[in-house]
Amino acid sequence: MSTTQGARARARIEVTAAIKDEARRQLAAEGASKLSLRAVARELGMVSSALYRYFPSRDELLTALIIDAYDSVGEAAEVAHAEVADAGSLRRWIAVCEAVRGWALAHPHEYALIYGSPVPGYVAPETTVPPAARVALLLIGIARDAHRSGALTEPPLPADLHPEGERMVADFAGDLPPAVAVALVAAWAELYGLVSFELFGQFRRVVEEREVFFRYAVRRLALGVGLVDA
Repeated sequence: MSTTQGARARARIEVTAAIKDEARRQLAAEGASKLSLRAVARELGMVSSALYRYFPSRDELLTALIIDAYDSVGEAAEVAHAEVADAGSLRRWIAVCEAVRGWALAHPHEYALIYGSPVPGYVAPETTVPPAARVALLLIGIARDAHRSGALTEPPLPADLHPEGERMVADFAGDLPPAVAVALVAAWAELYGLVSFELFGQFRRVVEEREVFFRYAVRRLALGVGLVDA
């Protein structure tokens, strides 16, 4: 790459970052449904046609922000997990869940973008799926390690859910028992329900010791999946 090409690449990276930063400020102030490329361009002192060279549509900018948010929470969870990688499965599970909560509290508007109300008219493309799966794959990996080491107790599964559990195993849960796959999906949904209730105010005047309550709740989720309390 020539010096000129390198300078252009760096400039593009810098402008792209500035566009995203301004878009995040607008998300915080107005919400995702009101995100406007023209407003972003105006705040950055750009003409709209120049911004369209970076993001041809509002949906493409939204997709970039969504992927960044999923990657950010995924990285936070992966770092937390790496710090306790030699610990037991229950400790690793709790560390991942606490990292998700910590990230959400530190980035409430980005959390709302990916786990709040859908943006009218926006359909997320397939490119958002791998980043969105990072936290779930960590939780699946913890359960799989426990299963392989004999440190997982298979939870009960109603007969009418067994076919669904088998489908889940084939789709994303590898060699885990169907009952564990179903319990993992339930725990994954309940994890974000706990975070959302806290972040969006549903725990107000109900739960005061929220950090302690969260740890208790996600430990119950882990036990429901079949992880053994060491």
